[in-house]
Amino acid sequence: MDCENGADTSTRKRKLCRLVALSFALLCILQATLNISLRLAFYSSDTTTTPDCEAIIKNLTKEEDIKMNELARYIQRGWIYFKHSLYYVSSTENTWKDSREDCLQRGADLVIINSREEQNFIREFKNRTWIGLTDTEKEQTWKWVDGTTPTISFWDTDEPNSYGGNDEDCGEIYFYERENSWNDAPCDTKKVWICEKNL
Repeated sequence: MDCENGADTSTRKRKLCRLVALSFALLCILQATLNISLRLAFYSSDTTTTPDCEAIIKNLTKEEDIKMNELARYIQRGWIYFKHSLYYVSSTENTWKDSREDCLQRGADLVIINSREEQNFIREFKNRTWIGLTDTEKEQTWKWVDGTTPTISFWDTDEPNSYGGNDEDCGEIYFYERENSWNDAPCDTKKVWICEKNL
């Protein structure tokens, strides 16, 4: 009786293996058919619907060359490249408004910090610097210069606070030695600033 059960189990295992192998073979045939169909559809000889691949490649190469040349020009003028943006750190100090005006004249704006990685990059300049953050429109409603509200923030403990009853409506990197380094400050004080230009 044990022998019969052993033979029966062995037969079932062989049948199951054959079924799995057959299913796998059918899947392979289906995949090959699908690949061929898609390739034929993509490489159809109908030129009215198929773009000229060589023209597209040449155009992309030309666009890349233009971007690389633009990037090189900015770097020669003292800008720093980081994660698809260019950053300019001023060598002089100015008010928040005049700092922003300088950035705008350079085709940029005061820096907008969107990630921990960017925050840590900005801190590396080891300077008190204006950033593009302000609550001049509505007290305690902080917005970036592009009108968006911060999705991530790095305020120091108890900041922003309009310390001593002062009108502190502009954001700065103050405590650059630590990650939570943002501080609110009076906009008419003079500090170094950082411009950001997205590529």
